Amino acid sequence: MRVRSVLSVAIIAGASLLPVSSARAVAGHSPGGSGTDVVMYECTSAESVEVVRVRVELTMPTAAQAGTQLTIGWRGTYDGTARITAPPGGLSNGNLYAYVSISGMPGLTSATGVGALPKASYAADEPIELPSGTVELKTTPNQAGTATVRPAAINFGTRPNDPVIECEVEFPDALRTYTLTIGGQGAPTTSPSATPSTTPSVTPSATATSPRPTATVTRTVTAGPDPDDTGDTDVTGASGRVARTPVGSAATGGGGEAGPDARLITLAGLLLTFAGAGGLVWRQRRLRRT
Repeated sequence: MRVRSVLSVAIIAGASLLPVSSARAVAGHSPGGSGTDVVMYECTSAESVEVVRVRVELTMPTAAQAGTQLTIGWRGTYDGTARITAPPGGLSNGNLYAYVSISGMPGLTSATGVGALPKASYAADEPIELPSGTVELKTTPNQAGTATVRPAAINFGTRPNDPVIECEVEFPDALRTYTLTIGGQGAPTTSPSATPSTTPSVTPSATATSPRPTATVTRTVTAGPDPDDTGDTDVTGASGRVARTPVGSAATGGGGEAGPDARLITLAGLLLTFAGAGGLVWRQRRLRRT
């Protein structure tokens, strides 16, 4: 395994021997905090551990609002001759993934961004250059307030959740802090426009809910002549049937034709008479035999 322990010891020892005035000069170019902008990273890959120094400059947003995504600018350059190198298998189509830590704001702990590397591929042990432009780190605060921001880890790879090189910060408490101010609740980017709609509402057609009209049928009943001279009133209805109403009686609809058919009653009487006669003859014959 390729471990640059000698270089790590030399860098740490050199940093501890820096005079106070020199350290203040390094930290003095970025307003809004105290400490140093030079971040010491311990970078680990599958077969190596390296220690490098990176000067990190952060740019805070000037109009951050709660509920709205904000952007923190990240720009890194090597400080010294040490470089992060590609792993034994090389690195193709890789990116740098930069992070900052955020404290003092509940629910807001970090911001992250991605920057393309200057070259599409790096051979094994080839130094990896950092992105030349500013990397945009994004996050969304959920409330207003003031937070403290510090540089955090940087990783290299093709996916943020599966890096091939991971660089962790050493001595994080020695880093410069940045103040992030977040204003009141902003309008979410996905919310609809607050302007009242001028489009008139559509009222359902009245014909859809109106009751269906009721059809009314009028039948005229006329009184006709009395053809049988009985004094009855013959009434012809709409169906064409004739209803006879006796003189001095109320119209009942059927008149003399209403009720059961008399022929059925007569037939039933005849059947009962024949049955009785037959029974009498049968009884007389039986008495003669005895």
